[in-house]
Amino acid sequence: MFTGFDFDVISRSLPYLWQGMLFSLGLTLLSMLGGILLGTLLALMRLSSFTVLSAPAGGYVNLLRATPLILVIFWFYFLVPLAMKKITGDAYATGIGPFYSALIAFTMFEAAYYCEIIRAGIQSVPRGQSHAAYALGLNYRLAMTKIILPQAFRNMVPILLTQGIILFQDTSLVYVISATDFLGAAVKVANRDYRLVEMYTFVAVVYFILSFTASYFVRWLQARFAVIR
Repeated sequence: MFTGFDFDVISRSLPYLWQGMLFSLGLTLLSMLGGILLGTLLALMRLSSFTVLSAPAGGYVNLLRATPLILVIFWFYFLVPLAMKKITGDAYATGIGPFYSALIAFTMFEAAYYCEIIRAGIQSVPRGQSHAAYALGLNYRLAMTKIILPQAFRNMVPILLTQGIILFQDTSLVYVISATDFLGAAVKVANRDYRLVEMYTFVAVVYFILSFTASYFVRWLQARFAVIR
């Protein structure tokens, strides 16, 4: 099966592939953090009884969830330079680069999904918890930050991490803006050395190992920290 399979091209390319992996991991972690923070804010807005807050948040979530991620990446990469030229009046104004364009795109896109996860997590906390917090004299902000959100995030940790695994796999889409992630680095090596089978096989194995390991960790967390009612 591996007759003619060139393992040496993989070993020679490991430093370059590692740089691509660092790009993918960094983009994943930062987008996940930003998405959770923005998603939490959107979730609180969606749960608000004030239409002026809930309506824009609902529109944002529905719009982003109905838009292909690759299109969102294009928006920020190609439209930001146009916006900068319009704002500054500088005909030579440039964008913010592939990494930051991808970071903003992934953060805003993932925030729509994290919003729904977090909203469901908040709603999973028994209402008696908030009633008890108000009875103790806590206001809405303190009740949410001290009582509701800690319990909600404990319930949400497994699915938040699962969404993070999906995000890691989706980072390969940055090839459309010429950013060199792990897959992009492998593609460049494959095209340079004409070793497509070796590089694509190696990338598939690495993605599988990382995703499977992370999924196993998520299942362990779910069993370890599951709230028994």
